[in-house]
Amino acid sequence: MLILGLTGNIGCGKSSLSNIFKENDIEIIDADIISRQIFEDKILLEEVFIQFGEDIKNSDGSLDRKALGRIVFNNNNKLIELNNLTHPKIRNKILDKIETAKNYNKKIVVIDAALLIESGYLTIVHKLLVVNCNKEVQIKRIQDRDNCTKEEAISRINSQMSQKEKVKYADYIIDNSGTFEELREKANNFILYMKENWCE
Repeated sequence: MLILGLTGNIGCGKSSLSNIFKENDIEIIDADIISRQIFEDKILLEEVFIQFGEDIKNSDGSLDRKALGRIVFNNNNKLIELNNLTHPKIRNKILDKIETAKNYNKKIVVIDAALLIESGYLTIVHKLLVVNCNKEVQIKRIQDRDNCTKEEAISRINSQMSQKEKVKYADYIIDNSGTFEELREKANNFILYMKENWCE
């Protein structure tokens, strides 16, 4: 079974690409979904509240992800603290899902993770696909999606490894500076390539 890593910075269209893969019946392990699910663990949730304060707690006791995001996107030390709490649990769940995919004889499984490189998943994946885009397009997408200022968008971009640095690790790169239809065409060509080379 081939394990393909899929990563890309905020606003570059990693999730859009992942969804196209899903539509084509490719198994996706989505680290973002897992990162939400781990907060169902009450012990972890309490550790996060202790670390980051009651301001990130909703009235029903759940996590206010936007409030937590505002803290960590603007403070690299806080981001590291959060990652130290959450990443071991996320990694264990990803490894469990890889084993499940193997048991079902899947030919290809994709690990979709924004922090794939930073979190040390290069030791798990066989190949890495990076989706990137023009910086101005990236900023506009973040502003439109998150209803934030240009400065806030740039702050979120700067909290991540740069696109230039990320592509150094890539086996494959898809540029997503254009339309969704252009991305779909590139994705379909890549899927065809995957199936021809890895599903024999």
